[in-house]
Amino acid sequence: MVAAVVLSPIAVVALWTVIALAYTYSHGDRAGYVQKFSRKGWICKTWEGELAMVNIPGTTPQMWDFTVRNDSVAQLLSHSMGQRVSLTYDQHGGVPTSCFGDTQYFVTGVHVLGP
Repeated sequence: MVAAVVLSPIAVVALWTVIALAYTYSHGDRAGYVQKFSRKGWICKTWEGELAMVNIPGTTPQMWDFTVRNDSVAQLLSHSMGQRVSLTYDQHGGVPTSCFGDTQYFVTGVHVLGP
């Protein structure tokens, strides 16, 4: 009986996590310059970054925070720092822990657009 009380919440959170990461709320692309990109976390290490999106030259850029789960995508992003890039992402809402990333936006692809 005690085991069922302890294991039930764990099973619910695990199922919720699997469902939240399996289904995509939105999918899209954003273009700009990667301003910051680092591997963060005490226990769960994740790649976190910040994209500066400049619509009109001379205006203040809008910052967009993102997470990368794939090491090969993280390596591509590291090599494209300082260049204009287009990031393909999936938005997963309702992920119950920050162990998978600090944001809802998970980058799945990188395309270098130029300097």
